[in-house]
Amino acid sequence: MQKKGKLYFRYGTMGSAKTALLLTTAYNFEERNLDYMCLKPVIDTREARNVIHSRIGIERECRWIYDNTDLYQLAAELYRSEGRIVDWYLIDEAQFLSARQVDQLSRVVDDFGSNVVCYGLRTDFQTHLFEGSRRLFEIADTIDEIKSTCNCGRKTIVNARIDANGDFVDEGQQVEIGGNDRYVAVCRKCWRNKHIEQSERSALPLDFPTDNLIDRQ
Repeated sequence: MQKKGKLYFRYGTMGSAKTALLLTTAYNFEERNLDYMCLKPVIDTREARNVIHSRIGIERECRWIYDNTDLYQLAAELYRSEGRIVDWYLIDEAQFLSARQVDQLSRVVDDFGSNVVCYGLRTDFQTHLFEGSRRLFEIADTIDEIKSTCNCGRKTIVNARIDANGDFVDEGQQVEIGGNDRYVAVCRKCWRNKHIEQSERSALPLDFPTDNLIDRQ
């Protein structure tokens, strides 16, 4: 009887421990002798080696996913050459997948019975869906939110891009790889209030004391 796999999408903001969750899942699979494979889009260039690295300091080797990688053909070739059907594919930074690659993953699930777990962001710094995330929301069997908390205590929703002064940036390319020096996860209200504060500050004379601004939070 063919295995019945599922396509999972587990999403959260930056700093919500998505990658740490992937790595601990891989460790648990290894302990239980389950067949798994870790993959990651090569667009994330923070690591020189083919590894998935968490901010908490743990890492694991992975296979790169390139723009032209056919993920269904990857699974099919493993079966043809090794007779291997991977039980679990764990994919980091899944927002960087193309819609076509997400569709390929869904075929891996349906045809081979593998489970595919995609971890990634929902939206970019302008609060727009990434291509891979949009397609996962459309066709994933199971969708789970990995929640984290804003400094104000609300749930984080926005992956805000910041400049050297800590101000929010609204213009630029959708993809700009970075960590805590370039992004901060905030709730929608704090994101809005920061924009209001920046707008008011930019309209003031240069010698106006900005500490007189009303705290809108």
